[in-house]
Amino acid sequence: MNKEEELLRKKSPVQVRNKKASFEYFFVDTYTAGIVLTGTEIKSIRMGKASLVDTFCFINNGEIWVKGMNISPYFYGSYNNHEAKRDRKLLLNKREINRLQEATKQIGYTIVPTLLFIDKNGRAKVDIALAKGKKEFDKRQTLKEKEDCREMDRAMKHF
Repeated sequence: MNKEEELLRKKSPVQVRNKKASFEYFFVDTYTAGIVLTGTEIKSIRMGKASLVDTFCFINNGEIWVKGMNISPYFYGSYNNHEAKRDRKLLLNKREINRLQEATKQIGYTIVPTLLFIDKNGRAKVDIALAKGKKEFDKRQTLKEKEDCREMDRAMKHF
């Protein structure tokens, strides 16, 4: 990912993060994928009414899907509204899907969505990561590092 893409991602009006994923997993590789949406889902995402809590990706028949993503029904949607927690197809090319499929065959590896955002063209995109599960002592180490950073920031503010 180059600097321009990273800057656009930070400027995105909608950024739904999966905060728990970085605590539970080490990220090995990341990809940006489009999402196949229906009806009023994009309007709900633009309003920030989406959640990536307890989501994961799986590969089925050469297609990658995200399971458990919650996009709340659109308030003004009437009978056209969508189902909140349906499986949604992600758009990656075959080479990337094959690479992810081979990697997830190894024990301890999975695919998790880390960020949902709107790109410069107004389309919803998802950053997904090939992730390896952390052990309990790794989680404690991560908490310790976060606490150390907070302490250093507090010390710097006093000077």
